[in-house]
Amino acid sequence: MTARTRRLTGRFHAPRSLRKQLLAASLLILSGLLILIGTLQYVLMRNFIYSNRAEAMETQIRSVPYEIFNSTGSRRPGGDRRPLLLDAHTTLAIYSQDGSFRDLQDETLSASPAPRMSSEAYNRLLMLPPDKRGGDYQLITAGDGSEHLAVFMNLGRPGAARMLLQMTVETGPLRDVILQQLLIFGALSVAALLAGLLLYLPALRKTLVPLSNMGRSAQIIDAGNLNVRFPEEQGQLEIDQLAQSFNGMLERLEISFKNEREAKEQMRRFAADASHELRTPLTSIYGFLEVLLRGAADNREQLYSALNSMHGEAKRINKLVEDLLLLARMDGAPRLRVKQVLLGELIDDMQPQLQVLAGERQVVFDLACGIRCLVDPDQIRQVLLNLFHNAVQHTDAAKGIIHISLHAGGELGELAELTVKDNGSGISAEHIPYVFDRFYRSDSSRTRKYGGSGLGLSITRSIAEAHQGEVTVSSTPGEGAAFKVSLPCSPD
Repeated sequence: MTARTRRLTGRFHAPRSLRKQLLAASLLILSGLLILIGTLQYVLMRNFIYSNRAEAMETQIRSVPYEIFNSTGSRRPGGDRRPLLLDAHTTLAIYSQDGSFRDLQDETLSASPAPRMSSEAYNRLLMLPPDKRGGDYQLITAGDGSEHLAVFMNLGRPGAARMLLQMTVETGPLRDVILQQLLIFGALSVAALLAGLLLYLPALRKTLVPLSNMGRSAQIIDAGNLNVRFPEEQGQLEIDQLAQSFNGMLERLEISFKNEREAKEQMRRFAADASHELRTPLTSIYGFLEVLLRGAADNREQLYSALNSMHGEAKRINKLVEDLLLLARMDGAPRLRVKQVLLGELIDDMQPQLQVLAGERQVVFDLACGIRCLVDPDQIRQVLLNLFHNAVQHTDAAKGIIHISLHAGGELGELAELTVKDNGSGISAEHIPYVFDRFYRSDSSRTRKYGGSGLGLSITRSIAEAHQGEVTVSSTPGEGAAFKVSLPCSPD
């Protein structure tokens, strides 16, 4: 029961609907403002009515005939006093400097006696100048507990005893007027709250439509359709900014999921290609071993032929594993042993090795002098060997021509551009975007008959990127291909 009671209490005290919360908060704020306005109105209206009544009483008190101040004055010839025509709730009294207090109830025919203050209060008033500012008043509590509004007039004359004329009126009727005004204000406030409730609900519902649209959009977004976007132009600045923020987050998530899918696909393709590349030589070795076990080992010629073939396949496996390890190191945190190197001298040193690899193919060198880079020499040799070996594989053994050039590039000569160009079969346009992918082979030019594992160009790109450079390719089918490696030069 206790938990259920807490749930019901929480449901009543804390509405979960944003619309209800905004409505409740708005009505509470409006109610507080109306109460504050009503309080200020009461204070200001009370002071205004009392001040106006005091001014009217001051005018009235000045019209009182002087003879009424004498105890024998204001009498008719027959001995009757002439009454003053005042309101039944108005009293008149005289306080003398000697401390005497005379109530003029008989002259005013007031319904109640005049209230009296302390002698100290009257004496303080007697000390004030006679020309007081209009509207000044004091509140006096009578003996019966009723409150009176009092104004005073100083009747002092030079050389005579000073007297103070007091006129009072009960504040009950004045308070009734104020309370009546407050009741009217309260009724109007309640009507305004009800009208605001009826008008505010549709406006609030319309205001929250953009937020509801975002909620509906969020419900249909999942990992399979991250291309859905929140509406950004709904006419509300804050909602539009929130939608833009969410759309930016969705775009980043979409890119992240896309990259993850591509990475998984590349990993899957890489594992399949690596398994295929390893399975081929292993299958070959396994076949040769079966042949030897069936008796071919007794034949010396067949034995040496099988051993030579297995040795070649083992070298191929070893090269594939080394390439895979090198790529793994380059994908992680490559450790480069960099130093200042003159690239032209490095390529010159490799000319004998490249001539041997070229065989009968013609090799043309065009090397600029003085190009200095901060590189790992062994890695740059690997780049050149990979590109040159690729050119050798795809050019005719007798008519092939391979150009190796080194020049300064960039707008300010800040790049070293190493280009390896051949006159081989070239690469089709649809294959160019994928030539640097691992294990990628085009149907026309990169078949297994040319050898290799399909990792040379991938290794070349990884090494170039590790040196803050890049490698690009341009090719025309039937006219050859040109691979260009751009590396940043070192300042002189």
